Amino acid sequence: MVTRILNSSLMVFVTVGDFFSILGGKQMSIIDELKWRGAINQQTDEAGLADLVNEKAVGLYAGIDPTGDSMHIGHLIPFMILKRFQLAGHRPYIVIGGATGSIGDPSGKKAERKLQTMDQVRHNQDCLTAQMEHLFGQDGSFKIVNNYDWLSKLSLLDFLRDFGKLFNVNTMLNKEIVASRLEVGISYTEFTYQILQSIDFLHLYKHEDVQLQIGGADQWGNITSGIDLIHRQEGSDAKAYGLTIPLLLKADGTKFGKSEGGNVWLDPEKTSPYEFYQFWINTDDRDVVKFLKYFTFLSQDEIQQLADAVAAHPEKREAQTRLAEEVTEFVHGHQAVVEAQHITKALFSGDVADLTANEIEQGFKNMPAVTVTTEKQSLVEWLVDTTKIEASRRQAREDITNGAIRINGEKVTDPTAEIDPTSAFDGKFVIVRRGKKRYFLARVQ
Repeated sequence: MVTRILNSSLMVFVTVGDFFSILGGKQMSIIDELKWRGAINQQTDEAGLADLVNEKAVGLYAGIDPTGDSMHIGHLIPFMILKRFQLAGHRPYIVIGGATGSIGDPSGKKAERKLQTMDQVRHNQDCLTAQMEHLFGQDGSFKIVNNYDWLSKLSLLDFLRDFGKLFNVNTMLNKEIVASRLEVGISYTEFTYQILQSIDFLHLYKHEDVQLQIGGADQWGNITSGIDLIHRQEGSDAKAYGLTIPLLLKADGTKFGKSEGGNVWLDPEKTSPYEFYQFWINTDDRDVVKFLKYFTFLSQDEIQQLADAVAAHPEKREAQTRLAEEVTEFVHGHQAVVEAQHITKALFSGDVADLTANEIEQGFKNMPAVTVTTEKQSLVEWLVDTTKIEASRRQAREDITNGAIRINGEKVTDPTAEIDPTSAFDGKFVIVRRGKKRYFLARVQ
């Protein structure tokens, strides 16, 4: 089989068996690359998997349950690994858990999940499918499947006779995801989750030639259960493998994936591309090289150069800027990067006049905001009575006279000036800056 690897304008054709990532002038297999990136926690058979990925285009999968209508950046981690396999010429499958999502994975949970309606599950499926198609492309080199398609066809008797009989309760109880819940209790519904996930692996192994499952560190028990099921049904020599990814911690010891405002979502309606970009820009110097390895497709040489820049000139934040550019483009596209950088530059310099209404919506999302009418008004009255940006008319006139007030990026020094809320930004917004850094947004209705 022949695959192609795209790197900027360079196109190289290689056989899968001879595939190597060219990183820093060194030939590196896909497994070695993952090791260098610090992206492997455990493997069920390291030598066997290393041989397999050099022999053929391997079918592999990672799953996600539709418990929400968007992924956040914590979900992105295993799918970055899947993407690397895709670029290396392998065959990624994404399992949307239409069935398991209606049950609830106990992994990482201290209590039972709240069951969702099937309508909500189907809505979430559609949203996650759209996100995956954006991340993995639509060139036919990957496939999205839904485990509802096969699990929903199992009768209770089939489930108990064909699968339940093959799982030892003592072994299931010893799995970390179950053992951690025994003190507080776990329902039979969630207890059987590992059986359903095991059936997924078996189904994909038999019908799609999928031999590798990838997941987070907390999925080790579920993955090994699937491999055990394959060996029981297909023979002990069946080539099925598991690979898990380490729990990603920040330098301060906290779990990666959240900002002060909560989850950082891939859905631009939940987390704007500008906010997404800013999350990565604000990465700690101690974490930025690790995140470059995890979340970008930059080469070893490129990442080393950025690591050297962090050590020599951390104040320039070159590594953070590159990280933000790469991840934002991967998730939201190049235009989102351009807009995020435009907003960042405008807010830093105060030159906001050239921002579009969409950029204002993103950049000022979390800044103080008020709603105003389209009525023209004395600027002093507008600042005091309408928006309450200023505490008194005296203070408003003083700030205007001293040049401390900017309206839509323009300094206003005339205390008798009038304001027209519809004069800029398609008549939707007025941006007020008081002093050097305090911004306020007025939404025009």
